[in-house]
Amino acid sequence: MNQRGFTLLEAIIALILITSTSMTLFAWINTNLITLQHIQQTYQRHEAIRNALAFMNTVNPTEIQQGKETLGIYTFHWDAEAVTLRKSGKGYYQTTLYDTEVEVFIDERLVADFALRQVGYKQVYEPQEFVF
Repeated sequence: MNQRGFTLLEAIIALILITSTSMTLFAWINTNLITLQHIQQTYQRHEAIRNALAFMNTVNPTEIQQGKETLGIYTFHWDAEAVTLRKSGKGYYQTTLYDTEVEVFIDERLVADFALRQVGYKQVYEPQEFVF
C-alpha cells in the first residue's frame, strides 16, 4: 500500500505535541516577564529611595517638620516628629533628633515609603568677632 500524507492519528499527535510545547514555552516566557517586572519595580523603588535620601539631606526638620516637594518625576512627602528635646550645648546651635516618615510618589503612585532619623538644628547664638 502506497501511503501519501499523514493519517488522522498522526496529525492529532503532532497537534498535541505542538500545543504542549507551545504552552510550556508560553508559561516560561510569562514567568520571565513577571520576574523582569519585579526587578524593574525593585530598581525603581531603590532609585526613588536614593533620590529621596539625597533630597532629605537638604531638609532641616527643625525648620520644616512636614512638607511636600516635587523634583523631576518624584514627589516627596515627609513628616518629622521630635524624638529628643532640643539640646543646647556650648556651641552656637540647638539640636534635636527627629524620626521622619518619607513617602515617594511617581505620577501620584506610591513607589516607596521609609523611616529616617535626622538631626535638626537651629542657630541660637551669633558668633562673637574676635579682635586681635
